[in-house]
Amino acid sequence: MLQLENVVSDRGSRYAVSGGPVKGPDDIAAFLKELKRHKKYAKATHNSWAVLQSDGTQRKGDDGESGAGNVILRMLERDGVTDHIVVVTRWYGGKHLGGDRFRHVQTCVKAYLDAL
Repeated sequence: MLQLENVVSDRGSRYAVSGGPVKGPDDIAAFLKELKRHKKYAKATHNSWAVLQSDGTQRKGDDGESGAGNVILRMLERDGVTDHIVVVTRWYGGKHLGGDRFRHVQTCVKAYLDAL
């Protein structure tokens, strides 16, 4: 599991990104369970994620951050990254970010892909 913490901070909200290889729904569930074993990730406001499987199946979860899973999925498609989960974690800081939240998700995913 690769984790990058404190990738973005904006108006009190903090973002991190994590990821690793997965083969299917069982691996995805196991990855998310392992991530949330860490108390700070379990208490995060959102753990949005996406996976593009090598057979073309798309899986994503917004975890309350509407549209974030789709942003992650599109970036994985663009870079051709398959069988790999990417999770963007947000700790809400008390102020709404509007559309900036999607730019922050993109920044996190880019930082993760660059670190692979």
